[in-house]
Amino acid sequence: MQVLGGIMRSKTSRDDWLSIQESEIWKLPKAEDKIMLVLKLSFDNLKSPPLKQCFAYCSLLRKDFEIERDNLIQLWMAQGLLQPSTDKIHHEIEDTGDEYFSILLKNSLFQEVTEGGSITKYTMHDLVHDLAEEVSKSESLTRDLKDKCGVRHVAHIPTSTLANMSEVTVGRLHSLFSNDQVPDIIFSKFRALRVLSLQEAKIQELSNSFGKMKHLRYLDISYTGIKALPKSIGKLYNLQTLRMQETDYLKEVPREMQNLINLRHLYFDKTMEFPAGLLRGLTNLRTLSYFNVGKEMGVGIEELVGLNHLKGELIIRNLENIRDEEEAKKAKLEDKKNVLELSYVWARSRSNPEGLESRPSSDFHDENVLEGLKPHTKLESLSIENFMGDKFPSWMMRNPLPLNNLKKVLLFGCRRCEGLPILGHLPGLGHVEISGMHNLKLLGSEFYGYNHVYEAAVATREKVLFPALKTLSIVGCGELTEWMEAPTTMTSSTSKVVVFPCLEELALGGCPLLRNAPSHFPSLKELWIWVMGSEKPMASICNEVSTLTSLYIEKIKGLTSLSSGMLKKNKNLTSLVIWSCDEMIHIAPNVFGCCANLRELTIGGCKKLEQLAEGLDTLPLLRS
Repeated sequence: MQVLGGIMRSKTSRDDWLSIQESEIWKLPKAEDKIMLVLKLSFDNLKSPPLKQCFAYCSLLRKDFEIERDNLIQLWMAQGLLQPSTDKIHHEIEDTGDEYFSILLKNSLFQEVTEGGSITKYTMHDLVHDLAEEVSKSESLTRDLKDKCGVRHVAHIPTSTLANMSEVTVGRLHSLFSNDQVPDIIFSKFRALRVLSLQEAKIQELSNSFGKMKHLRYLDISYTGIKALPKSIGKLYNLQTLRMQETDYLKEVPREMQNLINLRHLYFDKTMEFPAGLLRGLTNLRTLSYFNVGKEMGVGIEELVGLNHLKGELIIRNLENIRDEEEAKKAKLEDKKNVLELSYVWARSRSNPEGLESRPSSDFHDENVLEGLKPHTKLESLSIENFMGDKFPSWMMRNPLPLNNLKKVLLFGCRRCEGLPILGHLPGLGHVEISGMHNLKLLGSEFYGYNHVYEAAVATREKVLFPALKTLSIVGCGELTEWMEAPTTMTSSTSKVVVFPCLEELALGGCPLLRNAPSHFPSLKELWIWVMGSEKPMASICNEVSTLTSLYIEKIKGLTSLSSGMLKKNKNLTSLVIWSCDEMIHIAPNVFGCCANLRELTIGGCKKLEQLAEGLDTLPLLRS
C-alpha cells in the first residue's frame, strides 16, 4: 500500500486516478500477485526511459543492500544513464541523479534505512528488487547462469563462471560487481568496462593489466586488503569515482594518479598520504573525503587553491602544520561556494598530559591560522576541533555573526577559549555541540545575541532567540559556573522574548562548577544531565518543563529526591534512568497520579537509596 500511495501522489489528473481505479489489479486473487502488479504499475508510471534504466540497474546490488544516495548516483553516472539538464544554470550531472533518486524514493521504490549511523542509507524491499531483476534480465547476470550474448552487467557470480565466459562477452561488459578474486587474465579483456566494484573482495593487489580499462569511470576497492595501487591507475583517464575506504593496508597512492583529470569523487581513509602536488591538479573534484595538511613543501594547504568545484563536506586535518595567516589564506576557502560543511581539525596530541597545553599561546599559531581560513558566508555546518587559540577569529565573533545560513555548530576541545560566537540570532541553526571548552566560564548575552535576534512576528513585537535549535549539547566544560537565563523582555523595548522554542534534546554534563541554568524550555523532550556539583541546574531546567519523554540523570551532588510535581507535570515521560547519585534517598515521595506512560525505570549505584517511590506497582505501562 505504501508503493500504491507513492503512485497516487504522483497522479494529478482525474483520468490518471480513474486508470488506477479501473486497473485489473483489483481482480487478482493472490495478495502477492497484487503487490507485484502494483510494483509494476509504479515502474510503468516512471515517464523517463533513463529513469527506468536507473531503477533496473539496482538489480545488480544484493537483495539486502544498503547504499548511500551519492554512491548510487555515481554508479548511474558511470553508466551514462543520467541525462544532463540544458535548461538550468549551474546544473551538474549529479543534480540530475539526485532528481532521479528523489522520484524513485517518492514512488516508494527505495526506502530509508533508519537504524544506526549518521549517514543515511537506502535499500529496496525484496519484491521491489525482484521487479528490478525482472526488467533488467536481458542485460544483467546476477546468478550462476549460462553465458548470455547480450549481457552487459555481471554481479556476484562465481569466479569460475566469469572465467568461462567467452572473450567476446567479457569484452562487452559494462559492469562487474564481485567480492571474489578476479583472475588477472580477465582484466586485460575488460575493454568496455565502466563500473568495477571489488568492495569486500578478498584481494591484496590489482592486476598489472589494470590500466587497460580505458573506459572505466567507477572503481570501488573499499574493505579490501589491497596494499598498493598499480602505477597504471594513472591511465584510467575517464575515471570519475574512486572509492578506497577501510583499506587498512593502503597508506599511500602513486604519483601517476595526478593524471586522473576527470576524477570527480575521491573517497579514502584519513591516514592516506598523497604525493606533493597531486591533488592540486585534480581540479574536477567534487568530493574529497579529507585534506591532510603535510609538513613538507608541496603538500601544504595551498593544494586546495584550485579545487573550487568541491561540494558537500570538507574536513581539513593537521592544521598545526600551517605556519601563519598568510599561508592559510592560500587555500582560498572563500572561493569554494559549494562546500556547505567545513571541519577544521588540529592534532589532539597537542593537548596531551605532557603539558603542551600549558605552554603560552604564543607557541601556537591557531588564532592566525583560523583567521586565514575564513569560509564563504553560505556555510551550513561548522566544526572546530582541538583549537588552541585564546579566542576565535574575527569572522566568527563579529556582531552579528555573518554566517547566517549555519544549521550546525560543533566546538570540540577548544580548551583555551573563554567566549563563544553569537549564535542566538541565527534563523536556521538546529544543532549545537560544545565539548571540552575548559576555559568557558559563562553562557550569557553574547551566546544569546540579545541585540541581533530575528523578529518572528513584528506585529506582536515578539523576538525569538535560537528560533530553530532542536538539539543542544554542553559537555566537559569544567570551569563553566553560570548559564544565564535569557531575558523575557528586551531592555530597549517592551518586546517579548521567546527562547529555545523548538529545543527537544538537551545534554548537559561534566560541568561540576555550574550552579544555575535557564528554565525556559517549552518543547524539551529528552534531557541528559550528569556530573554536576549541584542539583540546582537540573532543578532549574525541570522547574517549568512539562514535555519530557526521557530523563537521564547521573552523578548529581546534592540530589536526594525528584519532586512529585516534576513527575506529575511531565505526563508523557516514558524513560527514567538514574545512576550513581550518592545522596539520593528515594526516587520521589510517591508517583500516584503521575508517570502513567512510564515504560522504563533504571536505577543503579545510588548508595543511600532507602526506598522506591510509593505507587510504582500502580503504573500501568511499566515494563522494564
